[in-house]
Amino acid sequence: MTKRRLLFIVLLTVFVPFTAVLFHRLTHTTNPTPQMAAPRPPVIVVGAGLAGLSASLSALKAGAPSVRLLERAPKPGGNSIKASSGINGAPTRYQPVAKLGKIDDSFWEDTARSAGVRLRGASVPEAAKEHREKLISTLTNRSASAIDFLVDLGVDLSVVALLGGHSYPRTHRGAGKTPPGAAIVTTLLNKLKEEGKEKFELVTSCEVTKLLTGDDGQVKGVEYALGDGDEKQKQTLYGPVIFTTGGFAGDTHGLLAKYRPDLDGMPSTNDARPGAHGILSEVGAQLVDMDSVQIHPTGFVDPASPEGRVKFLAAEMLRGEGGILMYKGKRFFNELETREKVSNAIMGLPGDGGSGLRQWDIELVLDPGATEAAAGHVGFYLWKGLLKKQKIKELDSEMRNTILEYARVVKGEVEDEFGRKEFGHWSLSEEEINEGEKEVCVGRVTPITHFTMGGAVFNEKAQVLKSKLGDGGDETAIGGLWAAGEITGGLHGDNRLGGSSLLECVVFGRIAGEQAAAEVVKE
Repeated sequence: MTKRRLLFIVLLTVFVPFTAVLFHRLTHTTNPTPQMAAPRPPVIVVGAGLAGLSASLSALKAGAPSVRLLERAPKPGGNSIKASSGINGAPTRYQPVAKLGKIDDSFWEDTARSAGVRLRGASVPEAAKEHREKLISTLTNRSASAIDFLVDLGVDLSVVALLGGHSYPRTHRGAGKTPPGAAIVTTLLNKLKEEGKEKFELVTSCEVTKLLTGDDGQVKGVEYALGDGDEKQKQTLYGPVIFTTGGFAGDTHGLLAKYRPDLDGMPSTNDARPGAHGILSEVGAQLVDMDSVQIHPTGFVDPASPEGRVKFLAAEMLRGEGGILMYKGKRFFNELETREKVSNAIMGLPGDGGSGLRQWDIELVLDPGATEAAAGHVGFYLWKGLLKKQKIKELDSEMRNTILEYARVVKGEVEDEFGRKEFGHWSLSEEEINEGEKEVCVGRVTPITHFTMGGAVFNEKAQVLKSKLGDGGDETAIGGLWAAGEITGGLHGDNRLGGSSLLECVVFGRIAGEQAAAEVVKE
């Protein structure tokens, strides 16, 4: 064998196994470089009122990696921040122990009774009735935990008052001067900033214009316009969506005109802005009770701008604490009846529509006891010029006689001809009225559009449905989409109880947040 051939055999013997091992290692790596997992999407909340804030905080507490809260207004809070009467709850730590059972049981019945024929009408299908009853049960059964949720965050809700349509006092507010809506919204915002840190982002002046869906019809995210005027930029964001954009009582020439043209010309507590219901309809959401619009009986007529279309609410708790309503110096109805009945009683009286604005000339009167009990609210209303103080002797004789008659009713000397049984903290005596030196607070009020009971059909899990309310076993949810607050329908029926607006925002906002977070976590 030649030396050259021997060298070739040696090289072949060494090189081939080496290259085989090298090739094997290159193609059969035992410890591959781990790939980075795709970041989980945020929970997207549309609308920064109380429902949106409750949903955002609950989503974070339930493990959502992040939350993006999109609000079309320049500031958060929506109409929730204006709420002045309080939030319902039963039974809670602030109610008399001896009455807790009755308070708890009666809350469901009061809510059902207020829902009227849409719940209990003879022609209501059984499946639709059951659907509405499930929503009412969820609202009332979770009301105590909603109060606990807020109190544990630091909200003072220690004062409990009776509102119209309620069998027992169950509407909670704080003992200080801050109205309950502002107190709750501010606390939640601060808590989100504190707990959310890098996980929570609030984007204002951001209007969602479209829900993005996949081929399967499931909601995948939103398209929104950011900025003002011509500078708006369209952007997209992907993740499960919670819709909490509120009602349409201020959409005078839009949805309100479409569903309740008879309310044209009524003033409102809500700012003029279009309802967002069409965005939900575009992805298959069904709407229900859209013609069910609540007229609040008492919105202040500001002496400085009596023709103003947007008015401050004269909180229902003013009547709950003892305040009375007069027309031409006389009482005309039970002030603690449901909002619907009190509003109808006022609107049955001669009104003033000469200027194109439909309003009435009703006087709200509070004595020193009621004034003191509602001091936080009254101080603000006095500062705004919506209430004024007058000595009893400065009132006309008709008003003085009415106040005297009411004082006798409160004392139990005579029965109230209108059936009022609770008188709050009214304290004026017959002697003080005759002396005339005590001061009462007087303001002009009128009915106003306030709340819309109609909206997207949803269930007790806060899922938005493609099926109509009451389709029973055919109930179909739109994947990736939840809703809470005034944008939803089917809960209140004919009429909403005072104090249940804030409550539904917390109850169903929390449910929606937890559900959406679970959707993200399982991916």
